[in-house]
Amino acid sequence: MTAPVTVIRRAAWVVAWDGVAGAHGYLRDADVAFAGDCLVQVGGHWDGVAAREIDGSAAIVLPGLINIHCHPGQSPLFRGYVEEFGNPRLFNSGRHRFRQAFIPDAEAIRASARYTYAELLASGVTTAVDLSHAYPGWIEQFAVSGLRGVVAPMFRSANWFTETGQETQYDWVPDFGAAAFAEAAEVMDQAEAHESGRLSAMVSPAQVDTCTPDLLRRGAELARARGRPLHTHAAQSIAEFAGMTRRHDCTPIEYLHGLGFLGPTTILGHAVFTDAHPWILWPRREDLRLLAETGTAVAHCPTVFLRDGSMLHDLGAYMERGIAIAMGTDTHPQNLWEEMRVAELQARAAAGPMHRCDTARIFHAATAAAADVLGRDDIGRLAVGAKADIVIATLDHPAMQPARDPLRNLVHVAGERPVRDVFVDGVQRVEGGEVLTIDRARASADVAREQARLAALVADRDPRGATVDELMPLSLPILGSR
Repeated sequence: MTAPVTVIRRAAWVVAWDGVAGAHGYLRDADVAFAGDCLVQVGGHWDGVAAREIDGSAAIVLPGLINIHCHPGQSPLFRGYVEEFGNPRLFNSGRHRFRQAFIPDAEAIRASARYTYAELLASGVTTAVDLSHAYPGWIEQFAVSGLRGVVAPMFRSANWFTETGQETQYDWVPDFGAAAFAEAAEVMDQAEAHESGRLSAMVSPAQVDTCTPDLLRRGAELARARGRPLHTHAAQSIAEFAGMTRRHDCTPIEYLHGLGFLGPTTILGHAVFTDAHPWILWPRREDLRLLAETGTAVAHCPTVFLRDGSMLHDLGAYMERGIAIAMGTDTHPQNLWEEMRVAELQARAAAGPMHRCDTARIFHAATAAAADVLGRDDIGRLAVGAKADIVIATLDHPAMQPARDPLRNLVHVAGERPVRDVFVDGVQRVEGGEVLTIDRARASADVAREQARLAALVADRDPRGATVDELMPLSLPILGSR
């Protein structure tokens, strides 16, 4: 039986995929039609029967965004605490007493993830890579959200901590991560077998410095045996770079290359502190060449680094070397439009007059390039035969006017505010700006309650008995009681 057709009729603007050029381009006054979970027409005017028509005359139609790197189970819980606080003795790293005493449990993680999934959908993300440690109920909650989900259960051999605040220390577990690896493998199998058909898996040893060489190799072997993408956090801090070079006399990128970890299905978050970074003093300059030659991709999430006072230098240079760049949020807010804006502006500041980034490149990184990194040619683009993952943003929103270049308006001015409707697999998940699959008011209340509960436990967990307000004071003093 043929699926009924939905047509977005006479859209003022359509960001369509040019297969010959391998790039997005604009169409004007064009129809976008889909049946079931697939696009059947992009451009021109649909002459067939349509079960539903959507007026696009005051809208821009875009492919769904792909968030290649996010941590739904924790990011909202840290709001109001981490935006301006890093460890000044450890290169402003977030590894400090607050993070060691404010520890989300399964209940808090579930509430945080539910809130995040709604935030992602409302902003126009249709595919998200969820980097979390396995927790009860994860798979079903991800599926119920309506997102196209990539389940990436992290596993590692050691946990970070710092006693002095001046160095990263490691608590190595007795089995060096074997049990966590087995649990992650089981969770990935469950995701791929889920009846929704929208979940896939990514193999994700957590960090280059918290995993033994054997665990990293086992992760790479599993990914390649099962045809899954492979991910780890690497070159994400000066402390990590210093520690890895001290341990192995090579950069984190060189170390992974030596293990056979790099390759065309590998993604590194965040590859900021490579040997090409001007703050790094190292006798070789090989990291970008290794990333380019192996086809390894980078998950770029600039906001979280800017909060610590650091940045990737320079994104355009990575792109010019042929390194695949995909966009993620990593931290809050889970708003890929904001991340795109920050990425382009930061790249321009880093490169000065020689900047090589623009809106087209950044949007490509958040859509088609991210799809390619995931091994998908059917998402991240509006083309016949691709999945019906579609975002409709209204031009009537004041931030979208004047509408000379609506994509630039979304990236540089409006962000997620004009996002009106979102479809994933041809099923509407956001209508009129309202998420249909998650009660956002309830999700907000739940995550606030869980944050307050965890904050009340900080004094009991902090080694010196400090309260959360002593560790992370408010931005302004409280002048009096209510």
